[in-house]
Amino acid sequence: MEALKPENLFPVPELNGKLFSCLLLSLLLILLPALHAQGSEQNENLEQRVKAAYLFKFCSYVEWPEKSFPASDSVLNIAVLGSDGVANELLHMAQERNINGRSFLVKRLKGDEGVNGLNGVHVLFVARSSSKMTDIVTAAKGRAILIVTETEGALSIGSMINFVIVDGKVRFEVAPKTATQDLVLISSRLISVAYKVAAGQ
Repeated sequence: MEALKPENLFPVPELNGKLFSCLLLSLLLILLPALHAQGSEQNENLEQRVKAAYLFKFCSYVEWPEKSFPASDSVLNIAVLGSDGVANELLHMAQERNINGRSFLVKRLKGDEGVNGLNGVHVLFVARSSSKMTDIVTAAKGRAILIVTETEGALSIGSMINFVIVDGKVRFEVAPKTATQDLVLISSRLISVAYKVAAGQ
């Protein structure tokens, strides 16, 4: 099977209006099956690449406070904790792509960096392998950071978007009110294609 490139998951079409909206929703609903015949390590690599592509695309459908970007050309900073695979994919994308006209940087966050490691961060991804998830999510609260996780129950402790695997496919659940309380606005377009919206949200 030809290798999947995550940067091809969500091509940016030169379209607008209703046609663009329909195409966007279709692209976000692409569900990649786990490749059971190819071994668990390859499945894991593919999963990480898909999640990196989602993270990149999420940024186009989120609004941060004006003060989060001091200048019109300020970069968007993405911090990754606990997943070299996701960080590597994002680093590759950062060489060739931008997010709504902004360059973006990728930082590998260490679990012991605490609040200081979150300075200037706009998006935080915490992998399930991290034992510091609760601590880092708590530290990120109130800092206008989009918090993305991949752990069951993470929305209940403050995550805003959480990846889930449904029938072998990568989906995501969302907590828009939690995001709004932290001054992060998630687009209704993105919410509409979520697998699940958290109760009370």
